Amino acid sequence: MIKYCANLSTLFPELPFLERFGAARSAGFGAVEVLFPYDHPVPDMLDMLGRNEQSLAMITCPPPNYTGGERGFAAVPGREARFQQDFRRTLRYAKALGAKHIHIMAGAAAGPDALATFVANLRWATAFAPEQSLTIEPMANIAVPGYFLNDYVQALEIIKEVRAPHLGIQFDTWHAFQIHGNVGDIWAHVKNYVTHVQFAQSPSRNSPDVAGDIDFTSFMKQIKKDGYKGWVSGEYTPDGLTGSSLNWKA
Repeated sequence: MIKYCANLSTLFPELPFLERFGAARSAGFGAVEVLFPYDHPVPDMLDMLGRNEQSLAMITCPPPNYTGGERGFAAVPGREARFQQDFRRTLRYAKALGAKHIHIMAGAAAGPDALATFVANLRWATAFAPEQSLTIEPMANIAVPGYFLNDYVQALEIIKEVRAPHLGIQFDTWHAFQIHGNVGDIWAHVKNYVTHVQFAQSPSRNSPDVAGDIDFTSFMKQIKKDGYKGWVSGEYTPDGLTGSSLNWKA
């Protein structure tokens, strides 16, 4: 059985943030994820999670959000101290909120030095937080120009080089299609290292029940057949009210 999760940073945007937990619960979501929870008091979020009997699947490191904030430092040479500072803060939030995964963002960088920096920082993070599940996610250049981690094959190679059992791949269908052009094929290549899945239709990053590039019926059947046991999170932009975009969950 697929365990569906709601990304509260993208779903239910028609509601104030704290009200989204209850809306997700009413829609049948027993787990949620929040990309950047740092602008909200931890006690308030804990109250919402407890009141709605929900698990927190994932938060993102570093704390700055997408509005004017850099998209990570983990692969940026010379920013190691900043990465460690931000990771410590994110880890405090993850522990306080019971977040299953922390997604570590690589940032804008390129070349051998960036690769060496990314591997070294991931080794530091996995050693610093041996009981915390960590993920890395390739992002398409069309969405995040210059982002270091922009290929799922590359992500798999990095995972194998770091060699930490609690470091996995965050598989996003939209990014996977934009990068590789075939979600099923790249899933088959990396599936044994995937610990968290996010989905949105391509090209417009909207609901999976909208016609587009990705056959979600086949994809969901495949991950179920492959025995994937992690969460599968809706990280898309609804066309209108979120409730009208949830037909795929029926």
